[in-house]
Amino acid sequence: MKYSPFPSPALARSSCIFSFFHFLIDLCIINPLIFLKKIKVHVKFLIIMIHMSHVSKTYPSQIAALTDINLDISPGEFTFIHGASSSGRTTLLRILFGAERPTSGEVIVNGMNITQKGFNKIYQLRRTIGIIFQDFKLLRDRTVKENIAFALEVTGHGGREVKKRVSEVLEKVGLQERERDSVLALSAGEQQRVAIARALINDPPLLLADEPTGNLDVEMTIDVMQIFTDLHDKGTTVVFATHDTELIKRYPYRVIYISGGRKVDTKRDEEVRRGE
Repeated sequence: MKYSPFPSPALARSSCIFSFFHFLIDLCIINPLIFLKKIKVHVKFLIIMIHMSHVSKTYPSQIAALTDINLDISPGEFTFIHGASSSGRTTLLRILFGAERPTSGEVIVNGMNITQKGFNKIYQLRRTIGIIFQDFKLLRDRTVKENIAFALEVTGHGGREVKKRVSEVLEKVGLQERERDSVLALSAGEQQRVAIARALINDPPLLLADEPTGNLDVEMTIDVMQIFTDLHDKGTTVVFATHDTELIKRYPYRVIYISGGRKVDTKRDEEVRRGE
């Protein structure tokens, strides 16, 4: 057999594949963060659900809604955004789900840099977010089931899948028996639970809630907060905007205080809880 100083093509390919996998294993074992950077994955995306850096929002009227907001929220965290009316808390939430663009600063939500020039994936962003409003925003001429199913139907899901997922989410919020009822026949607390069910229908990792208990009495508020608490316990990230100081005193979650569009020092958290 004639000796060749060059390896056969098959052997060369095997050697290259082995070397490549050896490279990956070394990176993953020695420093997984280096590996992620090598393949151009933004490491922050994996450990931060929400990142806001020097975010400001000024309207054409020169009203500054937000000024130099810096904020990180981890996956699975429950965070209250506390502030009075016109403090900027609603603007902050609207920026997070892409309804507003900040005047300056960087915003990353669930791995997407939504302030990056040319960002055009608002639809994709909102598929990962459940949004809950104070005034419910339900379709008043439809049933409970139809309100929830609508979010699936517009994305092309079939009837069997829609029926299954609507049933599952109604069970989560305790409204299985009201499926065929008009939303107008429901109490305010029940309507808010329908709104929560609609927000959960795509099983989002992030929930943004803007004063979801603002129109509810104490008993209804406790019921709705139990749903949020259960979701948080199962790993959902919850960002809950409220002006209700008494509410945040009752729950041991992180509080970010917004005043005049600015994030107040974290020492303010304990002052708010004590009612100072």
